[in-house]
Amino acid sequence: MGSGYQSFLRNSYWILRHGKSIPNQTGVIVSSLVRELVVYLSDYVCVWQENGVLEDYQLASDGVEQARVAGELFLKALHLNLFIQESFPFCVVQFCVFPNKQLELRENNIGLENVCICYSPFSRTTHTAKVAASVLDIPLEPPQCKGVTLLVFPSGHRNFVVVHDLRERFFGSSFELKSHDKYSETWALDAKDPFLQLEGGESVADVATRLTSALALMESEFEGCTVLIVSHGDPLQILQTIMNAAKEDGRSEGNDLVSRVEAVRLSSVLSQHRQFALDTAELRRLV
Repeated sequence: MGSGYQSFLRNSYWILRHGKSIPNQTGVIVSSLVRELVVYLSDYVCVWQENGVLEDYQLASDGVEQARVAGELFLKALHLNLFIQESFPFCVVQFCVFPNKQLELRENNIGLENVCICYSPFSRTTHTAKVAASVLDIPLEPPQCKGVTLLVFPSGHRNFVVVHDLRERFFGSSFELKSHDKYSETWALDAKDPFLQLEGGESVADVATRLTSALALMESEFEGCTVLIVSHGDPLQILQTIMNAAKEDGRSEGNDLVSRVEAVRLSSVLSQHRQFALDTAELRRLV
């Protein structure tokens, strides 16, 4: 990783896809945070429903264990200072457990206040972030992590944060709660035109724009921190695509993140996002 790349980011970033979720297990697409009105005429009851945040769609039991192991891998990376070693960009390290995690972090000059978890508001990512936070002994009830309408600090803590723009890519209402098999249809169209919006869904370019905003927001809130971003398959592969291109692009002379990403927000770049696909609960250093 060149010095030019490091100079336009104030923090070190890792990405983690959520653990195996109930939608993964059942093979359905859950990509909507838009409120849907459900009317029960027999009882004259109206209910607003948001699929993405329902507990019905959080982690499966296998996914909880995956998230725990990912948390241990992240802790291992922090302990060994792998986040500053270019030779370990994907954090492929052996599983390890530390009995006193906060002590281990302090002994390695990694203050707990400098480790932040920013996550999507979806139930499966929130569940994953909470499991990872528990491994790090980051308190969930009052202060530490990021998410919701820009940034939301649960209980006032700055280490555990909900970031609304880290949400799942919305594939469109016609795909919602349908078979995972329909993903391939979208990805085939992405390869042809990543700016194409289908039936109200988000294009690759749309997701790239809001992810850039999310990263810029984190850059404005934190400095000198190690940030774990917990999100979804498509958003994280798109994020890797634009950041890798921004790192490699030699045309941008400035250090402004948004300008660098805008310079590579091209069809030839965005159409390649599937090259950065992640498995469930896969942890990587953001390239």
